[in-house]
Amino acid sequence: MKNKNIQAYTDESYPPFPTRSTLFWRRFMPWQFFRFIVLNLKIIRIVVGGHS
Repeated sequence: MKNKNIQAYTDESYPPFPTRSTLFWRRFMPWQFFRFIVLNLKIIRIVVGGHS
């Protein structure tokens, strides 16, 4: 059986950096507003379905 050496704070310990396109979509307000509406519609559908 092999012993695995555990090293703290290696490159694998940190999450990857977001790409430029990911950062763009996170900051793009029309997209954020659209996602906000979609999320609210999903929540409303769940709540209304639970009260029938």
